[in-house]
Amino acid sequence: MKILVFGARGRVGEVLCTAAKEAGHELLTPTREQCDLTKPEEVSDFVLGSMADLVVNSAAISRVEECEEDALRAHMVNAMSPAAMALACRHTGARFIHLSTDYVLDGRKPGLKGVNARCKPVNTYGMSKAEAEIEIGESNAEALILRISWVCGNPAKPSFVEDVLSRALREQKVAAVVDQDSMPTHVRDVARVILSPQLKGVRGVLQVTSGGEPMSRYDCVQVILEHAGALGVLSKKPVVETQRLREVNCFRVPRPAHTAMDNSGVLALGILMPSGRECIRRAVEEYLLYTRN
Repeated sequence: MKILVFGARGRVGEVLCTAAKEAGHELLTPTREQCDLTKPEEVSDFVLGSMADLVVNSAAISRVEECEEDALRAHMVNAMSPAAMALACRHTGARFIHLSTDYVLDGRKPGLKGVNARCKPVNTYGMSKAEAEIEIGESNAEALILRISWVCGNPAKPSFVEDVLSRALREQKVAAVVDQDSMPTHVRDVARVILSPQLKGVRGVLQVTSGGEPMSRYDCVQVILEHAGALGVLSKKPVVETQRLREVNCFRVPRPAHTAMDNSGVLALGILMPSGRECIRRAVEEYLLYTRN
């Protein structure tokens, strides 16, 4: 199968491409110079000429503050270019898989959110991703939207998990937010789902996250430190400073507080997902192995 991957050098795209190559698929991975995601017409032309069987969009401007500072660019990259991909796939007959985010949710109420939960984003990043979901849904393409959250597990592209572990290993203070929760998700599980034959014919929205109960950033930190301690790599447990979202100085833009998603849809397809704790423990072990090599 020929797979066109946008965002191949990102946290998810990098791991997805490795998994796809190992499975024997042919890959097409355009750079920014080859295809400018701020220009939807250029994106459309690239898809139309790609001869791809599957198009995966893992590209996005995901830094919340960056989206707020340049809302037009976020709109073009996060919404209009994915819409162009979907429309082009409708014409070529290619399958289209787009990666979305838990930040499309308003996050006001605690608990696991189903695929039909209220989407009322609290920042420009979430709005642009929610707009993409609407545009793709109206494209009539053979399209599937995968909502993912708190992705970790690619040591070359550190996430919150790897950053906390790195600080702990250097015996630095660690800060953790106590009033924001979601579900950590391992990047290899996302790649595994994308390449799974069980997705054949599935359309609409599928929430791809780890299982279990919602975890706060503070909960995640405790699992990271406990597992690192059990592995004997910490000389001493670092001090953990608890914070609330409004107290994080680098967060100049609001974040949704409660965005943990129900993954029963993916489980119903026969695709098993680990618990959030298992996901974090795996990411810890992979980061340690990566830093030793």
